Amino acid sequence: MTFKAFIDREEPTLPGTVIPSVLEILMQRPAVHPPLPTAVVWPCSPFALSGAIDAAEAGVIEPILIASKRELEEVAGDRAPLLSRYKIVEAADDHEAARIGTEMCRHGDASALMKGSLHTDVLMHSVLTKESGLRTTRRVSHIFVMDAPLYNRTLFITDAAINIYPTLDDKVGITQNAIDLARVLGVREPRVAILSAAETVCSKITSTLDAAALCKMAERGQITGGMIDGPLALDTAVSLQAVEVKGIRSEVAGKADILVVPDLESGNMLAKQLEYLGGAALAGIVMGAKVPVILTSRADPPRSRVVSCAIAALLAREGKNRNSF
Repeated sequence: MTFKAFIDREEPTLPGTVIPSVLEILMQRPAVHPPLPTAVVWPCSPFALSGAIDAAEAGVIEPILIASKRELEEVAGDRAPLLSRYKIVEAADDHEAARIGTEMCRHGDASALMKGSLHTDVLMHSVLTKESGLRTTRRVSHIFVMDAPLYNRTLFITDAAINIYPTLDDKVGITQNAIDLARVLGVREPRVAILSAAETVCSKITSTLDAAALCKMAERGQITGGMIDGPLALDTAVSLQAVEVKGIRSEVAGKADILVVPDLESGNMLAKQLEYLGGAALAGIVMGAKVPVILTSRADPPRSRVVSCAIAALLAREGKNRNSF
């Protein structure tokens, strides 16, 4: 099964059915490309370090570990001998590690940046610094790529990690980034649901106004590459039964690939509910910077980090083909 075939499954998945994860599909591709040089920032927890090492052993990345060597050796435990295979750049703390990793990516010494066991705001502060960071003209946003056991296609949820209360202009960039990622991963024309609490436009609910504006902007070519509809509630975005009951006519409703959430809080809770209560497997990536930024929760297992690395490698190759990320 190809990655595209996996994404485009049309038959509903029954409870208990085993869904192949994004990792399994991506790893079916032969390792014909060299590993992606990746600055791994402060991987000083067992999950963070194992994720980087596992991705290296899979041939996906060439990790550059930026941290205290002493702490790395303590965290590595039985895997400490493996550390000799990888370059280690000494850093006194997570803030210094973030600065060093960002500098390496800016100067071309690394082609991707990977979050370790530090807080997201520490890493992204370095990435978004105007003078010395990795800004481009694009909006920087985070996308969860998720396999939910009871949904018959891969979900892209955005933005649940960076843009706290995005404006309409922010949502244009957030939506375009998600469409671009989905297309790189094989979805020819992603279906984009702009989420809110209802399916009708209400002047008292800002997210419904934003949804209506985004749909019109897509009609006028200000957002390209996908089919966009909204406002849609979560049930009508992903359930054909809910669509039928509510009598909604839409090419997106009931079979959305991308969920654009109203704000970071709602997106973060949605993603983590699916992960911890729904058994979903997920990856996390940041787009809009000069290089892909691999960004998962500090609690996410190594497997999620490896998947995220595989996605970053695809994005990096796509960026080189287009001479821009």
